[in-house]
Amino acid sequence: MLGSLLEKYIICQSIRSENIPLIEVNHLQGHVLSAFIREVGVEKKHPSFPFLCLLVSGGHTQILVVKSHLEMEIIGQTIDDAASEAFDKCAKVIGLPYPGGPVIDKNAKLGNANKFKFNKPNIENLNFSFSGLKTSFLYLIRDELKKDEHFIENNVIDLSASIQKTIIEILTDKILKAQKLTGIKDIVLAGGVSANSGLRNAMVEIGEQKKLNIFLPELKFTTDNAAMIGITGYYKYLKNQITDQSITPLARYEIQNIS
Repeated sequence: MLGSLLEKYIICQSIRSENIPLIEVNHLQGHVLSAFIREVGVEKKHPSFPFLCLLVSGGHTQILVVKSHLEMEIIGQTIDDAASEAFDKCAKVIGLPYPGGPVIDKNAKLGNANKFKFNKPNIENLNFSFSGLKTSFLYLIRDELKKDEHFIENNVIDLSASIQKTIIEILTDKILKAQKLTGIKDIVLAGGVSANSGLRNAMVEIGEQKKLNIFLPELKFTTDNAAMIGITGYYKYLKNQITDQSITPLARYEIQNIS
């Protein structure tokens, strides 16, 4: 603890003495702007404004209209759990380790995604809900275990594939609805869950079928990383959005119509 405080003190003193500008960054903005990260020697296309972003991170599931690097409007979001929480909690029910999303994704590649059916929420507009899906999953497990105590171990691969397919369908149905409503053809996938191979493949397929421009982050830029914070700080610096040391870090802070 003392070492950590000392490091922070030294950093603050360095900022003062070198007159280095301090910029506050919302990490959700960072996920969105990861679409603009440039790597030396790597050619990559970037989305044009305005674009839609399906942001699926640890505690968030949102659809945004991104009007500029720093102007974003939420047009849909989860009203309860995030998609990642649905992955993790369903994984826990069938005895998979945390975080459950990557394990389910690995299992899903080997399973029958059509073997089990789960209830999908009927949520108005562009909002999401995953609590009912988790309940549907739990009830199926409960009922099947009454018939066969080895049900989970005999079906864990197919359960993984089926729940992943359902979550992906919920996500893609909403982003397609948003695209139809807005007419925007550039769509960015961002956040930790954008590493899910099933979701990435589904987005690519949507792009090919609907003639849309789909932008996927490199896998190394899907989870929280320094590059996405750096790119966000860069664009804020260009707009002279500088703060001072009176700012207080917040553990949770929504993107809410940032401009």
